[in-house]
Amino acid sequence: MDSQFIEVGRVVAPWGVRGDIKVEVMTDFPDRFSPQEKVYIEGRAVTIERSRWHRGRVILKLAAIDSVEDAEGLRGRFLEVPQSQLRALPKDEYYQFQLLGLEVWTTEGELLGQIAHILPTGSNDVYVVPSKHGELLIPAIEDVVKSVDLERGRIVIKVIPGLLQQKA
Repeated sequence: MDSQFIEVGRVVAPWGVRGDIKVEVMTDFPDRFSPQEKVYIEGRAVTIERSRWHRGRVILKLAAIDSVEDAEGLRGRFLEVPQSQLRALPKDEYYQFQLLGLEVWTTEGELLGQIAHILPTGSNDVYVVPSKHGELLIPAIEDVVKSVDLERGRIVIKVIPGLLQQKA
């Protein structure tokens, strides 16, 4: 990804009348939304004054957002952090933005396509790959994904029965 910022949340709606916002969380590190932390909106740093959780979403009060009208102006915008602030992940774990666009090769050397998007399913992610075989849904599990090489821009998969069958 070329952007120097990574999305960690999306403003869903204003919350109350004092400028609070309801945010859909897009990070595995929810402490990013703690008071005094900084997030960026369109490249501009904003300090979080307070936060609380409500039904799986975070309610934030951002500095200088003091009315429902100010909050409404943020609807649909993304909260971001600089790539330089990304936290290290355990071995063999990757951020989604690192995987998007990677070429998908089989262990037999066939190029299938590129990862277009990723579907979280709860138990494992699924890589969506448009290909000559149709839209492939590749489960991100150890039995299928054999290697990820970010430097070469590719992943290698073992084709499992039914994976390359076109959908009717």
